[in-house]
Amino acid sequence: MISVAVEDEFPRRPVAVPAGPLAEPFLRTRFAVPARPPTFLRRPRLADHLDQALDRPLTIVDGAAGAGKTLLVADWAAGLGQPVAWLTVEAADQGSGRFWAYVLHALHETGTPLPAGVSGPGDAARVDHRLLTRIADTLNRRERPAILVLDDFDRLAAPDAAEQLEFVLHHAGDGLRLVLVTRSEPLLPLHRYRSAGAVTEIRNAELAFTTEEAAELLARHGLRLPTESVRGLVERTGGWAAGLRLCALAAQQSADPETYLKEFEAGHSMIAEFLLAEVLKAQPAETQDLLLRVSVLDCFCPGLAEALADCGGVEARLAELHGQNAFVEDLGHSWYRLHPLFAEILRVHLRARSPGLEPELHLRAARWLRDSGAIPEALAHGAAAGDWEFTAGALVDDLALGRLIAGPPADDVTELFSRMDSAATGAAADLVRAARELSGPDLGLGLAHLGHAEENLSDGTSAARRLSGALLEALAARLTGAPGRAEQAMSAALRLRREVPAQLLAKHPELTALLLCHVGSARVWAGRFDDARAVLTEVLATPCDTASALPREDALAHLALIDYLDGWIGRAESQALAAAAARYPGGEHAPGAGLAQLVLAAVAVDRDEPERARTLLDEVAGPGSGLPDPVTEAARALATARLLLALGDSRAAATAAGPAVPALTPSPWAEAHTALAASAAHLAEGRPETAGRALDDLPCQDEPGYAAELAWARFAAGRQEEAVAAAERLCTTDRAGPGVTVRATLVRARAAAEAGDTGAAGKLLARALLDARRDRLRRPFLDAGPRIRRLLEAPPLHGLTAGWLLGDGCAPGGGRGAGEEPPVPVVEELSAREREVLTRLAQLMSTQEIAADLYVSVNTVKTHLKSVYRKLGVGRRGDAVRRARDRGLL
Repeated sequence: MISVAVEDEFPRRPVAVPAGPLAEPFLRTRFAVPARPPTFLRRPRLADHLDQALDRPLTIVDGAAGAGKTLLVADWAAGLGQPVAWLTVEAADQGSGRFWAYVLHALHETGTPLPAGVSGPGDAARVDHRLLTRIADTLNRRERPAILVLDDFDRLAAPDAAEQLEFVLHHAGDGLRLVLVTRSEPLLPLHRYRSAGAVTEIRNAELAFTTEEAAELLARHGLRLPTESVRGLVERTGGWAAGLRLCALAAQQSADPETYLKEFEAGHSMIAEFLLAEVLKAQPAETQDLLLRVSVLDCFCPGLAEALADCGGVEARLAELHGQNAFVEDLGHSWYRLHPLFAEILRVHLRARSPGLEPELHLRAARWLRDSGAIPEALAHGAAAGDWEFTAGALVDDLALGRLIAGPPADDVTELFSRMDSAATGAAADLVRAARELSGPDLGLGLAHLGHAEENLSDGTSAARRLSGALLEALAARLTGAPGRAEQAMSAALRLRREVPAQLLAKHPELTALLLCHVGSARVWAGRFDDARAVLTEVLATPCDTASALPREDALAHLALIDYLDGWIGRAESQALAAAAARYPGGEHAPGAGLAQLVLAAVAVDRDEPERARTLLDEVAGPGSGLPDPVTEAARALATARLLLALGDSRAAATAAGPAVPALTPSPWAEAHTALAASAAHLAEGRPETAGRALDDLPCQDEPGYAAELAWARFAAGRQEEAVAAAERLCTTDRAGPGVTVRATLVRARAAAEAGDTGAAGKLLARALLDARRDRLRRPFLDAGPRIRRLLEAPPLHGLTAGWLLGDGCAPGGGRGAGEEPPVPVVEELSAREREVLTRLAQLMSTQEIAADLYVSVNTVKTHLKSVYRKLGVGRRGDAVRRARDRGLL
């Protein structure tokens, strides 16, 4: 039997590894330094270069597959005479918590002490920044640096792990030497390391074999060839280590190695012929059949292999093949894989030997994997088999349909079902099609597919399929503006949830989160804000994962809109900023996309910040670019119309306020704001009676979401008594926030001023100013008319306006009163992060403590502090806190 080492992966030396903190055992193969085969050639030029890793914090060995990088580092590590922590990274490490658990265990295995009382992250998806700080501090205190090798670093899927690794490397100082073995350049700030001379780099060109090295490698395989033949082989293979080894192995079997290598130069088929003839055909017939059948699998265990091979005794046979180095690699825990090159060649041979068998093997694998609970793998093999009815059924029955709605565009499931053909029939296939179309631009086609699916859903259909149908019903109701349909879907879902296993529901929290989001959005459309808030708040309580990120962002944006319409401007801004900060990658065309920015734009209008409002509106794509979501489009119309009104273009505002998308049921607040914009246009054109009539047919005229604007519009239209009565009612409700009560109070103040009662008007204005100051609501006062603005300039009110409403801080007439302090600069709006820094500044926290508490660098905190000082017009910490308190920012 021939022992072959073709890639960078070789059998690992076994080590005893206990269970990890993530409720699963550590894979022992990932910590073992790979063993070198007898024919391994140590190349001094590379070893000497790699020795620089002992003096520099970062070393990168970057090369293509089979370039020999892993064996190079493994040989170097074995000859150091000191412990080396080795970790082979896997693509399954999608969470940074899982990755760091393995890193900590690798360091622990080599005797590197962990931070006191720390065993590792408890959450596979994330790692606490404080743990990273403690790791870095522990390493920094070492007298002798720890050496950590991360092999296959390019497989690291956790998006934030590279940044975390750089943080630990930077702060570990001389206590860590990091060696990355990778196929692609790591996402690290390499320019800084290069400019500081702190990185050692070995790349493809340097890894390539020279003619002399290739000659010595061939000699180790018993091949003594002329220099010209070796040079030609090196030129043809580019010095690729795996190619040279394969050629050497193939040439060993030839009576004329030199001639064989010349034939190889004519084409690569000789390698495949060799592997089939010398590896596959050297096995017994049953083993040959087994290898051919499992070649369709990325990895396999004995049970899965038996399902494909129709035979027993597979476990012992796989162990024997692994022991023979017959291109069967042991992954640990009784799982194996074929060497990729060998598997590819076997699949070609399978198609030639048994045409039509490959799809059947994929379907067998899909069924076995589905029964074992490995749904993603089952879906992949079902698709490879071309059996879309099975594949769609497996997805829907696992309650994973939400991944087609909430998953990123690059998600494996999303990409997989993009290939589903039109021949697939049945309820599950139609549900998948409906989910894809309702998550895309073609609403009509999505509704049609949903209708076909519901025709095939009956009481005898599985509860999971009917629950998936209820989810799509809720989405359809949201997109068509049909609150009643959404409530029916919610009722059906609540009944069906009792029929679905609890563990299945827990496995897919995104389904519940999406359902609640869609129903919440429909309730917002209907103006049922309290009921909407109840279900949207539930979304925020669902477990966090990739698939539930989109509904969480959606829920936060809707909660922000509710708060805005109810007048709670500060709370709306906080919710909208949280939604924007959690912005979902690839969710630009999802329902509700851009809603948070639209709320922030409306807030900016209320604060008389038109340029910021315009910028935010421009950031959100116009109608037609995504799904026709009525709530989002109504919010866009509201914010745009308010901005245009603030700029004095009432006719354009009336046009912009019109409905952007059709809806089966009108929305009371959306209709109200459309009517308000039309009324403003009539008033601007000198038609007060027409302006008043435009508001008469609106329902629920005491709703805070638009009642204050209605009161203003009626007052302007000459119906003062009616307007004042409505404003008084608004000022006594607990539901309305400052965005409502300030406008309502200004109506009353305007009425008192016009009645000649300046004392009452002044008191009402003082109350309005106190309510508006914290949220910096400037626009209502600017819209209140010149009489109100003159009253605001009076000395009794001037102190309440200076610094945020009347920017010059001057007394009437343009001068300062005797003994008055110079005017305080207008407070420029602080960002959310600047407010967080300012709050901690007021708590007497040091710069370092603020950085640790916010999980940012000290330099980042200093940058925010400089911006805070500039915006507040101060130069010291204490002055910043005092100025912020004076302005209601703390």
